[in-house]
Amino acid sequence: METEQAAGIALRGVRKSYGGTAALESTDLDVPPHRCLALIGPSGCGKSTLLRLVVGLIGPDAGDIQIGPTRLEFATRRALRLRMGYVIQEGGLFPHLTARENVIIVARDLGWDDDRIGARIGDLLELTGIEPSLLARYPAQLSGGQRQRVGLMRALMLDPAVLLMDEPLGALDPMIRSRLQEDLRRLFARLRKTVLLVTHDMGEASYLGDEIALMRAGRIVQRGTRADLLERPADPFVTEFIRAQRPLDNVAERRAP
Repeated sequence: METEQAAGIALRGVRKSYGGTAALESTDLDVPPHRCLALIGPSGCGKSTLLRLVVGLIGPDAGDIQIGPTRLEFATRRALRLRMGYVIQEGGLFPHLTARENVIIVARDLGWDDDRIGARIGDLLELTGIEPSLLARYPAQLSGGQRQRVGLMRALMLDPAVLLMDEPLGALDPMIRSRLQEDLRRLFARLRKTVLLVTHDMGEASYLGDEIALMRAGRIVQRGTRADLLERPADPFVTEFIRAQRPLDNVAERRAP
């Protein structure tokens, strides 16, 4: 059962540069508790940088980040990271550990006993739809979709308040990706975590996100629902980006004589 207290995400004036080049301009952003915000935009727009700042993998050059009431800083980083689940492409699994060992690695480090770990594994198997026998395999013995589900189990192991996902389905084939999108949507509705999702796919952002934030060159160009972006674009780039996301069958129709 999910018991972690709800927590929102807040960024105030957060900025990050590399070698004098701005990866993220001064940014304010709020993700309310129990909501999913999808960050979308072209490669190099700053969306993954923003996510890595929130999870504490890198530090900002300026500004403040809060998870719930707690400011993210050196003294609080470890405790806050235990309240955040982090999922990346292919699950980011350690290849020398079995799937089960990957899932429980942090729980073991925190001193969880076997009974507590076993009970949580049971809950997560039911949540993610993984066959129990797959947990004995190594990542190389799993399919891409299976690795992604194991990565999700690991992210949820400590029952975090916040779930951060960086292109989690980007490397999967369309059919597996579609099934996982459906499963994630059900999971988000059931667990009511605060979710920050990075994707390059407008359809995925619309399907999974309560809101969408479209980024370009380190800035948030527009935030709102899919309808907001389609019908009330704040900038010509918004319309250009959405047009570029049209399904291939629409492209074929436009090219037909």
